[in-house]
Amino acid sequence: MSISGHLRTVWPVVRRLARTPPSPASEPWSTTVADPGHGAVRLTGRLSRQPDNGTLLILVHGLGGSIDSTYMLRTATAAGQLGLSTLRLNLRGADRLGGDLYHAGLSSDLAAVLASPALAQFDSILLFGFSLGGHISLRYATEVADRRLRAVAAACSPLDLDRSVAAIDRPSRWIYRRYVLAGLCEMYAQVAARHELPLSPADARQVRSIRDWDRLTVAPRFGFDSAEDYYRQASVGGRLEQLRVPALLVAAEDDPMLPAEAILGGLDRAPDHWHLRWVPRGGHLAFPADLDLGEDAAPKGLGGQVAGWLLRQV
Repeated sequence: MSISGHLRTVWPVVRRLARTPPSPASEPWSTTVADPGHGAVRLTGRLSRQPDNGTLLILVHGLGGSIDSTYMLRTATAAGQLGLSTLRLNLRGADRLGGDLYHAGLSSDLAAVLASPALAQFDSILLFGFSLGGHISLRYATEVADRRLRAVAAACSPLDLDRSVAAIDRPSRWIYRRYVLAGLCEMYAQVAARHELPLSPADARQVRSIRDWDRLTVAPRFGFDSAEDYYRQASVGGRLEQLRVPALLVAAEDDPMLPAEAILGGLDRAPDHWHLRWVPRGGHLAFPADLDLGEDAAPKGLGGQVAGWLLRQV
């Protein structure tokens, strides 16, 4: 992995401090999902409607992100240029309203999203998830019951959770781990104010690795025996043969957070309608602005090119 992967990953965060990408016109959206531990959990997002269009693209952010993450805003804007309505979805608690925690296997939340009355008008649904959000999206596509789902895409998403966590927990990845854990702790404190959780917010702030975070918070909250049990049950790599719709994964060869082995595990079981595109220049969720995946009718860049691919599957 070259230094360029690090630079491409960090630069969007630095640039956002000076300039936030514009947010497309949208309206608030919400629904609830039944949870055996916390009861009715509220999910929120922002819905951007395009006139006379029956196709909806649902965008799912990555670990520690939200609907206001740079990649979410830019993709929603690019999709709008293609005439696609979009829903930028907050995973549980990502809106900092204290609803709950989330994890990589909560595909049931996507089922609740698609079943919400506000989305009943759409005839076709497309899914595009980023990093952990891509993992959730791919998992949902292996068990989907909603016949409106036409295709799914993911960017920089792990297929083997155990390997991906081992990679981000390496000492050399401390800057990324610290950034992700800071966002998770902020969310955790909001949830702890409303619900009983395995750790106090003060103890949660002492966690220094993603594996320990999963062991101490995710596993006990959701009934897994351990972090490894969570990874084993949730990982989508061994389920790819069950994909019900065309699927695309875009990955960067220089991704400093997600090594190739975290993606390649399980791919021997992928079906013919699975597509993997490696990009030689890119970081984690950070690709060249002129990225071209061969979608000539779509805007250049990750969001536009993937949205164009998804739209062709409808």
